[in-house]
This record gives sequence, C-alpha cells and structure tokens, in this order.
Amino acid sequence: MRWTGPFESAALLTALPVPARLAPSTRGVLPWAPLVGLVLGGLAAGVAVLFADVVSPLVGAVLAVAVPALLTRGLHLDGLADTADGLGPLRDRERALQVMHQGDVGPFGVVTVVLTLLLQVSCAAALLSADGGWLPLWSAVLVARLAMVRTGLPGVAVAAGSSLGRAVAGTVSRAWWVAAVLAVAALVTGGALLVGGLTGVVVLLGSGAAGLLAAEVVHRRATVRLGGTTGDVMGAMGEVATAVTLLTAAALWP
Repeated sequence: MRWTGPFESAALLTALPVPARLAPSTRGVLPWAPLVGLVLGGLAAGVAVLFADVVSPLVGAVLAVAVPALLTRGLHLDGLADTADGLGPLRDRERALQVMHQGDVGPFGVVTVVLTLLLQVSCAAALLSADGGWLPLWSAVLVARLAMVRTGLPGVAVAAGSSLGRAVAGTVSRAWWVAAVLAVAALVTGGALLVGGLTGVVVLLGSGAAGLLAAEVVHRRATVRLGGTTGDVMGAMGEVATAVTLLTAAALWP
C-alpha cells in the first residue's frame, strides 16, 4: 500500500482539507477507511461523553450522530437515501440506477434516513446512560468503515455508471481485508477489556459482527437489483452497519 493511502481516504471520506498532492488518486480510499473510522469514532465519542455529562445523554447522543455526519458532509446519509430510493420500490435495474443518480431524494429515501437516524440516536442515548457506553459508539463508527472495505475486494461487481465503484474496484486484497478485520477486532477487544470486562468484549465483537452482517445484506441486495456496488451503496452499508451495531450493543451492553 502506498504512503498516500490514509490521505486519499481522508480526502474522500471526510470534510477535512487534504492537499491534492497528498491524495493523487482513490486507490487508498477503501483500504484505509477503518483508520478514518477510528478518528471519526473517537471524535464522536469524545463529544458525546462531554455533552452527556454537561447536559444529558440524549444531547450527547444527538451530537454523537451529528459529528460524523458533519465531518463527512453527510456523504453516507446521502448514499443511504439514494440507495433506499433505488432498492425500495419495485423498479427494474435501469430505472433504479437512474433514480439513484438523480440529485433529489424521494419519500422512501427520506423515511429511511429519518428512521435510521432516530434508531442511532436512541441507541446512543441508551448507551451513554450506562458505564463505558461511549466505547460502543466509537466501535460503531469504526465498524461502519470496515464494512465499506469489503466492496473493494477482487471480483466484486460494479454497477453500470458508477465512477466511484470503478475507481476503487479491486483496491483491497483479501490479505488486507483479513488484516483489517483482525486489527479492528483487536482494538475493540482491548478497549472492552479496559472498560467492560469479558462481557464487554463479547458484546462489542457480537455487535460488530451483526453490523457487518447487516451491511452484507445491503450489499447483496444491491448486487441483485443494481448489478453491482456503487458509491451510494457503500454509504448505505456504512449507515446500516452503524445502526445495527448500536442497536445490538444497546440491547446487550452490561
């Protein structure tokens, strides 16, 4: 992997100002996405804990969801809305792709985004009311970016007309994917041992696995309906992974 990879990932997946000379291509976007998630998750969790203590867990939860949205320019939420509009109603492949490429958001997309955000905020509020509940917040943002890495594996189909899908196709080797999964699992395990003990480890690993599974369902559905992945589908996978990870953790956190 090239040394510019982390900058390329930050340039596309965040609103951070990255000089063009440090991000000359998109080859590093997906391989280094978990690193971006680690940073975004840390910022979100830090802001959430601060305002949960100063104001209330609900305010902390809202800001926990708002921080990644602001720092990514709402990119993944937009992808979720477009994907919901494309996959939701009964349309053929060409019409679904056409709808996703349009700039507006239909009612199906609006409802999906609203319900997803409500689920994320409510689960985050429940976690912030518990000891060490900030850790699942951090983990959820990290797992969301890990879910996106899977779309860069060799042989993953790309939907017609997806420029981002073509740009990142095949940029993640299977060895890198396995290493990324193991690295994230090790980080989550270490954090959980410090905060929640062995039960926390089981909950975080289980919730992360549930988030990845949910993202995989979205990806498979998109592949069947659209013929492959797109940039919007990647964003949808991230938001769905976040919501399911938070939901599982909120239900089981000790």
